[in-house]
Amino acid sequence: MTKPGVTNKKSAKVPQKSMALCGASTCKVPSRAVALRTSLVSTTSKESTTADMVLIKRSNFQMGTADFPDAKPVHTVTVASFWMDTHEVTNAQFEAFVKATGYRTVAERPLNPADYPGVPADKLVPGSAVFTPPTQAVSLQNPLQWWQYVAGANWRHPLGPQSNLVGKSNEPVVQVCYEDAAAYARWAGKRLPTEAEWEFAARAGRKNTTYYWGNTLKPNGKWVANIFQGSFPNKNSLEDGFKTVAPVKTFPANPNGLYDMDGNVWEWCSDLYRPDYYQKSPTANPKGPNDSYDPDEPGTVKHVQRGGSFLCSDQYCTRYKAGSRGKGETTSASNNLGFRCVRTASTPQNL
Repeated sequence: MTKPGVTNKKSAKVPQKSMALCGASTCKVPSRAVALRTSLVSTTSKESTTADMVLIKRSNFQMGTADFPDAKPVHTVTVASFWMDTHEVTNAQFEAFVKATGYRTVAERPLNPADYPGVPADKLVPGSAVFTPPTQAVSLQNPLQWWQYVAGANWRHPLGPQSNLVGKSNEPVVQVCYEDAAAYARWAGKRLPTEAEWEFAARAGRKNTTYYWGNTLKPNGKWVANIFQGSFPNKNSLEDGFKTVAPVKTFPANPNGLYDMDGNVWEWCSDLYRPDYYQKSPTANPKGPNDSYDPDEPGTVKHVQRGGSFLCSDQYCTRYKAGSRGKGETTSASNNLGFRCVRTASTPQNL
């Protein structure tokens, strides 16, 4: 997933984000053209509890899927034991982090005029990508028709300045880029999961299923994940009851006791993204390649994202299916992108 705008910041005309195609072959969240890197917080939380986490015990599984080019080949991977958050990090949890550290997310930071020569100063305002559906059916070949760079959009105002978090403390925090998620994880004494850990936890012992919950889209006629129903992007039938994000733990947990491993919001993983990584990845505790490469946007550093979001469906963005991979530029955020954390387990299973 990558964002509306330009990839070459020196030739930028507007402070937007670059957005490549999003479809069955790949699904991207809109990408920030400029890396607004600042020193990340080093303060750590005094919390070391494993409350609201579950222990995923060491084992091996078949990782990947033959349905997507960058998720092949399917290969055997062994994963050491780890603890994983039962749900995505919520607005309330992220707010506690911000209050404790004074952290400012990338979407809240000023843009550097040097990165946007010729752009009027009044256009260089902090913001982020927001899903803004058109009023009519459009070609699915141009994501810029439903993604907009919205000034003032950030984790406190996920849809823009007019929006807020009132009554939404239990919803997953969104508009957080990889930098932001990694900073929170460090503060919490945790880390972001590797994509091998994430997929192993999501599969929960199920093998070769279409979705992480099984092979039927609607088991017993019920929606079991927050995804898109209707005609994307302009007609959301809201059959699952949600137009955007759902509060955590709304839908059933998987056999590991984990919620929303499909849909709701995309989740950042610690691995850098390369489409060819599975061809040479280690069999034990793979942590991703040493560098990033995306042929859609060469030169842009990206990390893996997993699980899909409320915008995914079999009609359009199918990257919520079991074994599939997403990707996003390190400083990119959007209103369908969040994360959860893990902690390495000190158990006999890891010895």
